[in-house]
Amino acid sequence: MLHVLDTSNKPRRGRPKKQSADTLDTREALLRAGMQVLTESGFTRSGIEPILKSIGVPKGSFYHYFQSKEAFGLAVLSRYRRYFETKLDKFLLDSAIAPLERLQRFAQDAQDGIVRHEFKRGCLVGNLEQESSLLSEAFQEQLQATYQSWQVRVANCLLESQKQGEIDSQCNINDVSQAFWIGWEGAVHRARLAKSTQPLSLFMVFFIQAIRKKTN
Repeated sequence: MLHVLDTSNKPRRGRPKKQSADTLDTREALLRAGMQVLTESGFTRSGIEPILKSIGVPKGSFYHYFQSKEAFGLAVLSRYRRYFETKLDKFLLDSAIAPLERLQRFAQDAQDGIVRHEFKRGCLVGNLEQESSLLSEAFQEQLQATYQSWQVRVANCLLESQKQGEIDSQCNINDVSQAFWIGWEGAVHRARLAKSTQPLSLFMVFFIQAIRKKTN
């Protein structure tokens, strides 16, 4: 569309959007739509067309922001990682609550989210992990880095719990944190299959019982 330059001296209503802001808005909209689709369907089964249609972006414009579907997928994964880190920090850094309860509150919030989305959406990272053999090395490396970031956050929370005497002093916190994410992602997949939060609840009960300090 041809834009005519306004040479009049009349003040224009409202603040005009800068092109860079428009670009950032469109890119962010694409990433949000990508997060939604990939949390439901994964990467290899997801097409670009439904994502573009959902936000009204033409295919030609998509390649202005991303060179390929893989570049887009990597950007979505990075965006999801930051989103989830913010969520984890919200719960796990709440010093007003006992550390183990923080982890349980995070788990309950996740369960509520799965129910809210009618068990159609899981964890984007868990979905990508299931198809990792079909993904590039760049994808695999970013997935590993994402898990490592999440494990560090859980480990810090569990270490605080251990120092407060909630967790057995013999527990290897790094191993326990890794075990949490291995079990949690499996429970998410089972919950979607069963269309029930019971697998998630069962996992959390088992996990907390396994690490909690035994009292005589």
